[in-house]
Amino acid sequence: MTVAEPKLTLERRLLREHALVIACDEVGRGALAGPVAVGAAVIDAPRSRKRVPAGLRDSKLVPEPKRADVASRAAAWVAASAVGWASSAEIDEVGIIRALGLASLRALADLRAHGVVPEDAIVILDGNHDYITPAGGWGLHVRPIIKADRDCASASAASVIAKVARDRLMTELHDELPAYNWARNKGYASPDHREAIREHGISRHHRASWSIADAPTLF
Repeated sequence: MTVAEPKLTLERRLLREHALVIACDEVGRGALAGPVAVGAAVIDAPRSRKRVPAGLRDSKLVPEPKRADVASRAAAWVAASAVGWASSAEIDEVGIIRALGLASLRALADLRAHGVVPEDAIVILDGNHDYITPAGGWGLHVRPIIKADRDCASASAASVIAKVARDRLMTELHDELPAYNWARNKGYASPDHREAIREHGISRHHRASWSIADAPTLF
């Protein structure tokens, strides 16, 4: 089955009322180890008239060998992009939802440091829950949109940029602790990852507050 290419229909409509669209999408929410990452991608009026990069999709739909190339072209296409992070320790301390909000605010702060004014934008957030405002994103116009990463090209760009960044980090952590095979499973609950946890216990990069030993396989 052919997957439809994401469009800029919503972004163009929103840009009639807002100077910018900032799309945010998270990666690593369900992992057992490693940080959660939130990508943020900025679309302005000129970008909304450009052709969507070939192959751009929600990161889960882009084959792994092609993701780095797609992410690179997506980053060159958008007006600006950033990735914000919340560590496994922060997830343990404040919970995954608040951690997602913190990671989002850090991505937006990175954009601000590069001249983007988030208050001038509408922030579209993949999903049905606004976790940015309760984390401290007061003064932002946040709009959750179900399946934004599938339907909106800006959210697809945020998704694949964040996915490539997080996968790269997990591969670096694999070099530090190869027993968990994070280069392959990226910290998710694969059979080999759970077997390594049973054999070696959890590391400082695991989300210790989660019921890791009985975690279901997620892929």
